[in-house]
Amino acid sequence: DVQLQASGGGLVQAGGSLRLSCAASGFTFDDYAIGWFRQAPGKEREGALCISSSDGSTYYADSVKGRFTCSSDNAKNTVYLQMNSLKPEDTAVYYCAAGVNLDYLGVPYDYDYWGQGTQVTVSS
Repeated sequence: DVQLQASGGGLVQAGGSLRLSCAASGFTFDDYAIGWFRQAPGKEREGALCISSSDGSTYYADSVKGRFTCSSDNAKNTVYLQMNSLKPEDTAVYYCAAGVNLDYLGVPYDYDYWGQGTQVTVSS
């Protein structure tokens, strides 16, 4: 079975940092790009925040560029989202998703598999 297990969320003060993990299994990790998304309360899921593509490239949305870093450990089939300088507006449920051979950020429709999400709450 395909599984994407997101973890690492929590409560943090503004200006703080968190690192989210996304452990993947059940598919050929090297053939897929892993993207991170978020959905704030009462809002639609945004387009991808960042993506680690299958060729090792990373792409970022302007809203997180310079604060968030996507990285991957192919040996562990795990992707990470390091979030620094967090702001209250970053509060959301964060999801990881896998899309085959993607090399652009994309929107949720472009992705094939989804994890269950992990809550990030940033207090002011």
